[in-house]
Amino acid sequence: MTVQESTSTRPYLIRALHEWCTDNGFTPYIAVRVDDSVQVPREYVNDGEIVLNVGFDATSSLQLGNDYIEFKARFGGKPRDIMVPVGRVIAIYARENGQGMAFPPPVDLLSTIDEESAQSDDADTAQESGAPDATRVVQLVPTEPGPEGEDDPRPPTPAGASRPTLKRVK
Repeated sequence: MTVQESTSTRPYLIRALHEWCTDNGFTPYIAVRVDDSVQVPREYVNDGEIVLNVGFDATSSLQLGNDYIEFKARFGGKPRDIMVPVGRVIAIYARENGQGMAFPPPVDLLSTIDEESAQSDDADTAQESGAPDATRVVQLVPTEPGPEGEDDPRPPTPAGASRPTLKRVK
């Protein structure tokens, strides 16, 4: 099996984080990018996304499969069948502390972002050049060499400012 033929890691990571949340007494939530393939109550969708409680206390018949997450849940007191393609899940996290994992957005969302970015870049180029199809090439070269021994391209930090650090979360 090649890399292109291998299965996605997303369903495995979702199941692992769901189990971690459950084992630690946290409530697992998933954020879902909604499209026509997602079966959720549309009245609870905001800006094309919905956040779902996938804890055992809030669901029945929960199945975290490789292709779909399926369960039954109550929304406003009414039972609903929920079905979410795993590829539409954009995050899973614990409600209590926010720890979890975000995933790359679905492919259709990426193509929309790329199209918007390309349109924005085209509009910027057209505005700056005055011609809609003009292309510009800019080459950046240093005008004078830096001090000898200066290999660090980072700008100097202001006096009194400290460098950012990573916090290790166990």
